Amino acid sequence: MSRVLLAGFGGLGAGQDHQRTMYLPAFQAHPGFTVAGVAGDASLAASLGVPCYPGLAEALAECDAEVVSVSAPHAERAESVTAALRAGRHVLADKPLALTAAEAESIAAAALEAGTVCMPAHHQRFAPAIRSAKAAVAGGRVGLPWNIQADFLVAGGDPCPLGELTNFGVYPLDIVQALTGQPVRRVHARSGRGITILLLDHDHGLTSTISVGRIQETAGVRPGGLVLHRYRISGSNGVMNVDAAKPAATVRTSKDVRAHWSGPGTVALMLTELHAAISGGRRAEVGPQDALAAVRVVEAAQRSLATGRPVHLPQEGRM
Repeated sequence: MSRVLLAGFGGLGAGQDHQRTMYLPAFQAHPGFTVAGVAGDASLAASLGVPCYPGLAEALAECDAEVVSVSAPHAERAESVTAALRAGRHVLADKPLALTAAEAESIAAAALEAGTVCMPAHHQRFAPAIRSAKAAVAGGRVGLPWNIQADFLVAGGDPCPLGELTNFGVYPLDIVQALTGQPVRRVHARSGRGITILLLDHDHGLTSTISVGRIQETAGVRPGGLVLHRYRISGSNGVMNVDAAKPAATVRTSKDVRAHWSGPGTVALMLTELHAAISGGRRAEVGPQDALAAVRVVEAAQRSLATGRPVHLPQEGRM
């Protein structure tokens, strides 16, 4: 089993704590990991029965964990991820890995130098429907893809102070990259009513349209829950419709409405890939370069929204 250090308990929003709500339960449930320490939260460490360290520096010096789960606030995230990598640890980092391309490039360079696994938590690409679609596209089931239409919409919940493009955009951008492998060369963004629409031109004539954002509360969807996560892949030989929210059962109680997967959820499947990469001494399926590709598109979209014009991306990078 790989020993895990939990470092950082913040996110983009004031009340966001993916470390407690997502990663800790997934690590506890996974047979390949065990939590060995906590940096900076004595009460959580006591509840888990593991050592608590005043900060990340002390934890890296004293804790023998091979993996650091970083969910620090973004003012500290890049520094925390880089410190863990330079200490020779594998890293799972909350999304978005970085808010700027410069930060993402720095983390990617540190990961390359360290030779350890650095996995941004792009867990949505591990959804069973996405994995099946990726295999089908690679197998030529729709021929040569020429267009992808994607929707990633959340209903209700607390708005992200930095905007939902920054908050959620990484997921559909990462999945379009995983499905096609084609870099984005031009970005034209439009926004209205809480939704940003990205009109993207890729290499080899591929285009994609991504709608991402937060809409008003919707009946049957818990606040902050996904209301739409789907892809329509058009190719030279056919069209594939992918609903990434399936297979799952909707469970309604007096307090909540939630989707329960018929098998492992996306975070559990992501941890399985992380464990396989660590034990196999190989690169993980998703890494810092994927986060860098996504943040480059987000930055270009923000410039496009500010100017009302398309923005061309340089040739370097994978997206």
